[in-house]
Amino acid sequence: MPVPAPNLNPDFNIVRLSHVEYNVRDLAASRAFYVDTLGLQVTHETEDAIYLRAMEERGHHCIHLIKSDAASVGVLGFKVWEDADLDRLSDFFTERGLPVEWIEKPFFGRILRSRDPWGIPLEFYAKMERLAPIHQKYALYRGVKPLRIDHFNMFSSDVDASVNFYNDMGFRVTEYTEDSETGRLWAAWMHRKGGVHDIAFTNGIGPRLHHSAFWVPTPLNIIDLLDLMSTTGYVANIERGPGRHGISNAFFLYVRDPDGHRIEIYCSDYQTVDPDLEPIKWDLTDPQRQTLWGAAAPKSWFEEGSLFDGATPVDPVLKAQPIIAP
Repeated sequence: MPVPAPNLNPDFNIVRLSHVEYNVRDLAASRAFYVDTLGLQVTHETEDAIYLRAMEERGHHCIHLIKSDAASVGVLGFKVWEDADLDRLSDFFTERGLPVEWIEKPFFGRILRSRDPWGIPLEFYAKMERLAPIHQKYALYRGVKPLRIDHFNMFSSDVDASVNFYNDMGFRVTEYTEDSETGRLWAAWMHRKGGVHDIAFTNGIGPRLHHSAFWVPTPLNIIDLLDLMSTTGYVANIERGPGRHGISNAFFLYVRDPDGHRIEIYCSDYQTVDPDLEPIKWDLTDPQRQTLWGAAAPKSWFEEGSLFDGATPVDPVLKAQPIIAP
């Protein structure tokens, strides 16, 4: 199926991805990983929750960790341009028979909560509490020196359908992988903020969250993180990389938090703001698609992901297989 023509003028303006809510079983272990190891900054903390932001972010948080009996993903969050966009988004979801709920949460103005057609929990807001800048407080930089949250990648049971739905919301395809035998999409990368992606979809049992990603200053920060993790008890949490993706051109590393949630550390992708930018097509069998240097991803990277609260994963429509490391 062809990539849809981009919807350049949706009725509402989603600015970017914003935050993710992780349910974790051991809050102290998660704090040690996200704060002491990755280097995110605590903005608020209670007995059963921790809010975190990265160094360039002015919003209150990009990760909300919640103590829970089971590991899962509570919601993916997105910022809109103005409050009126929330009402227009409400109409969008209602017209498609999808749930609409107005909720209240600390540190936010109005929040619209919904789900996509496959059950991924989504929330949208215009106002989040703003904090003082800390990007020049260099004494606070530690770990991998995370600058900002960059994207979400989700397993999708039907990538073509996922791309069409989010295209209707104004997300634009930058790169995609096509299965040559069926002509169906195996994966796609879509953006709002002008990078390679805010969201991406990978063929697999879905919906599940494949990973959240953080942008860091340079590839050397990733090397520093590897040295730190390998000497502080986290060597088993290093899943894949370092390397350079063919898709996105980004330098990357994938690690797992204590609950198995996958985090990508990411830098060096490219600008995509031009409205007439043509998507880049990749073949599923191209070994440079996954990694420009030709190294295949491990089996776990294609099979393991985090469950979304309230969503029931199903098998993918497309059965094609990528190249998998032995």
